Amino acid sequence: MRTAPTILHLDMDAFFASAEQASKPSLRGKAVVVGGLGPRGVVATASYEARVFGVNSAMPMAQARRLAPNAAYLVPRFGFYRSISEQVMGLLRALSPLVEPLSLDEAFVDLEAGGAAWDAESAQLAGARLRADIRAVTGLTGSVGLAASKMIAKIASERAKPDGLVMIEPGTERTLLGPLSVRTLPGVGPATGDHLRRAGITTVDEIAEAGEDELVRLVGKAHGHGLYAMALAHDERPVVTERETKSVSVEDTYDVDIHDRIRVGLEVQRLADRCVRRLRAAGLSGRTIVLKVRRYDFSTLTRSETLRGPTDDPGVVREAAARLLDSVDTTGGVRLLGVGVSGLADYTQEDLFAQAAGEPDLLEEEHTEEEGGEEPAAPVERRWPAGHDVRHSGFGHGWVQGSGLGRVTVRFETPEDAGPGRVRTFRTDDPELEPAEPLPLVTREAEDLAPVPWAARGTGEGSAERPGLAEPGPDVPQAEVLPPDARAADVSPTVPTHPTAPDPHASPAASTASETRRPGGRPRV
Repeated sequence: MRTAPTILHLDMDAFFASAEQASKPSLRGKAVVVGGLGPRGVVATASYEARVFGVNSAMPMAQARRLAPNAAYLVPRFGFYRSISEQVMGLLRALSPLVEPLSLDEAFVDLEAGGAAWDAESAQLAGARLRADIRAVTGLTGSVGLAASKMIAKIASERAKPDGLVMIEPGTERTLLGPLSVRTLPGVGPATGDHLRRAGITTVDEIAEAGEDELVRLVGKAHGHGLYAMALAHDERPVVTERETKSVSVEDTYDVDIHDRIRVGLEVQRLADRCVRRLRAAGLSGRTIVLKVRRYDFSTLTRSETLRGPTDDPGVVREAAARLLDSVDTTGGVRLLGVGVSGLADYTQEDLFAQAAGEPDLLEEEHTEEEGGEEPAAPVERRWPAGHDVRHSGFGHGWVQGSGLGRVTVRFETPEDAGPGRVRTFRTDDPELEPAEPLPLVTREAEDLAPVPWAARGTGEGSAERPGLAEPGPDVPQAEVLPPDARAADVSPTVPTHPTAPDPHASPAASTASETRRPGGRPRV
């Protein structure tokens, strides 16, 4: 294991919800829930103000509405989130060539590989600078954990939330892990956690005390060895820039159970096409087709078929998915369908699939002009998802607060506005109202704010061995270094216990009154 805390884990704070609050002044400091708004939708992200009411990610949306009936419920804008994520990942790659993205809002960085850090002091400075750069470029906040291994760095970032930085010194990992729940360790989900609890093991210390042989007996050879190593804080996993994709899949949950067998078949065909689009976009093919069916009683069936070679032919995938569906009883109704492809490769063997020869490739939908003399089809009523961007020829840019009964309600405001904008209601077919692209959260040119790679920052007040790392200014908060005997409660930031929480987008200067200070005068983050 490394002798310096040069592994950084970044986790953006309530990413989707924070991005919505930053782009909509009327929602700042308010409870915001992002996710599927249908009867069977689930919460993707909840703002910290919504979490006060008990709303959390992966919770059924119906339950969230009961807990926080006055929150703002919005449909995700994944394209918008992806554009912000690209900005953040660009900042990380300016620190080091070794960046391992885990999702749109989370990544590991090997600071030592990029020359950004080599000891505790330089790592702390790099983390503080990164947080300041993220705020400057995106207007959002992220929490940073620093440690000598990936596992401990991730735990540190959890302790830093929201909007903080925690560094765990090498040699103190066992003391930190000991009292924590077994669920803290990677790979320990609800099932494994319950299995260990029934054996009398609830903390990481108790895992270490049980011994490797007992863990192998309880959870199996492979998992037992890994679990014991993690309990001893042994984690030698390197930061890797690319993670191998094992499968590509798509699935849909339906608000109302599908009973019509023909409709089920059509949905499977549509999902197969979507899955192939993703395969082709990634430049991949696969040889195992997987069908997932969740029935009316929540029972889930999975069927698979392995082809003779990899393919990205939509006709082949559709046919295989249809054959798999024939083996599934959908009597009573279907609530979820999914199609996936595994056994991935970066080549295809089209000549092996004569059964698809001669069929047109229907993957890409083409729309041609109608020949003269035919009446155009009746226009489909436009949909206005809650939270999505619109533009009105008279009122400018806004976002959809809600729609229904032929009306759509829009609040007209932009990220630059100091306060809430005005609300107007229109007909859903109003010709002056159109969908729009999201506005940037920060209007200054990104080129002016993008950080220079650490190795090229020039000389400053930093280490003589590694010039170019100056001390952070007064607006850059210092790291919280976790002492060996600290408990989780000692370092976790205080989350408001009342519905109205401080504005997460306030400048650092505006929040100094709430900081506690450590000996020596440095603010506690």
